Amino acid sequence: MKRILLPAGGAILATGLLAAGLAGTAQADNVIENADLAKTQAQAEEVVEFWTKSNNAALKGAVAFSPDVLEVDKIVRGGGYSADTKPGVTAPIGEEKKTVAKTQNVNLPKSIGKVFFEGRDGKLYWCSGTSIQSQYRNLVATAGHCVYDIAANKEVVSRWVFVPGYYQGKTPFGIYVGKQAFTHYDFEVYEDFDRDYAFVTVYDALAGVEKSSKVVDWKTYDAYQGEKFVKDVEVSEAEYKKGKLDPATTDYYDVDPGKADEATGPDYPGAVVDRFEVRKSFYDAAGVGQGNGKKFGEPVVENVTFNEALAYKKAQEKNGFKYPATVGKDARGNWTITHYYVQKWFKPGKVARFVRLEPNIVGRELKSGGRLGDNVGGQGFAWNQPTGKYVRTFGYPQGAHPDGNKPYTGVTPKWCYGKTGKNVTKAPEFKVEEHISLKCAVTGGYAGGPWLLKYSNAKRLGYVNGVTSLVMDSDKNKRYDTITSPYFDGETAAIYSAASKSWSGKLVK
Repeated sequence: MKRILLPAGGAILATGLLAAGLAGTAQADNVIENADLAKTQAQAEEVVEFWTKSNNAALKGAVAFSPDVLEVDKIVRGGGYSADTKPGVTAPIGEEKKTVAKTQNVNLPKSIGKVFFEGRDGKLYWCSGTSIQSQYRNLVATAGHCVYDIAANKEVVSRWVFVPGYYQGKTPFGIYVGKQAFTHYDFEVYEDFDRDYAFVTVYDALAGVEKSSKVVDWKTYDAYQGEKFVKDVEVSEAEYKKGKLDPATTDYYDVDPGKADEATGPDYPGAVVDRFEVRKSFYDAAGVGQGNGKKFGEPVVENVTFNEALAYKKAQEKNGFKYPATVGKDARGNWTITHYYVQKWFKPGKVARFVRLEPNIVGRELKSGGRLGDNVGGQGFAWNQPTGKYVRTFGYPQGAHPDGNKPYTGVTPKWCYGKTGKNVTKAPEFKVEEHISLKCAVTGGYAGGPWLLKYSNAKRLGYVNGVTSLVMDSDKNKRYDTITSPYFDGETAAIYSAASKSWSGKLVK
């Protein structure tokens, strides 16, 4: 067992990419550190909204967290950990009173998925992780550097969620917002990668469900304090042609097919104002006087996927009048469609617009999707196990090898199989002295994935005996061939035990 003693202000890493969060407090035994991720329902709801809006655009835009400093180029045999107590295991969910059968086949465990978070640089990242056994079936195991900021002491990342079974924007078992993170004191304070692991309690799965919506008049729409939106409804070509109002503004309306629409001014008795979408050039030139053409609020920016942006652009090329918005990218490189609106005044009863951009009132309510362990199960936990045992590791690699070859896309999880080795990794900047290793040619994004002892293909369950921490090129041929994990000892078991007994519960019914 290794403990680090550094003076205040001692050397720490300066290469983190993660975002700031809340600090944890050391326990009396100077081992367990915990930190809050999302303490309140409001915070959790904001996290869910961030990742799921615009058809899960943020989830789709995230990339593997793979800072170069975590990819080491040398490993040496010998030395390593020493067990501090007797070996122990905690059974997987559903297997508490059963023996684990041996099998040679491989199926992917249902419990694995991606950990998503926002980095200090404003970019969105993922690591790998797994559901693990706990009293309240609410616990995720992953790498410490996928939860804690490795540059700023005592800080956690932003908008942390776990999505088991994630596949190309799909969240088949729901999204689980992190509530509280647990790690070793030496990792949080000194960035000691011999303790590069974390256990995170999560709330029940949260999903946004649309309430029923209805069409309302502008006055009701304007006064409504909840979430509201404008719905596009396609119209026929005949309606489109009849609805043309003013060629100069590129606005098209369909108030009453076959009859001319009657625009008016604000002084007309009973006149009503509504917003109408125009091109950016017309919006920029608007704003003079009180009549038609005055700007109607700030531009509305819609976050979209690349495919959605491409589809809009193609439609715009065919009919620019019908699709006047601007397609572009924001500061983070995410695709956007920006809409511009001006005022239009109409005689009473004559307010409508082309493609019937009718104001609708809608509410989004969050509903619970159940506990993580109930939905996907949870792996067991093992500590103080000897090396030389076979394990299966799982994760979502995406990064490239040092030679530029990129064999993985990060879309689907991959696995490796072999005997663990007792090694010392030459990575003094990470204070590594006790990592165990495994021959495995994966790349960035695999970090945080579980190392499972006694993995049963039939049950898709095993015992977490490590999590991927470092990826390295052991023979210097510019291709990664080895992964390492912290050694899970008695102190790891104490941290796991504290996390496994922590309740998170439901945010909503």
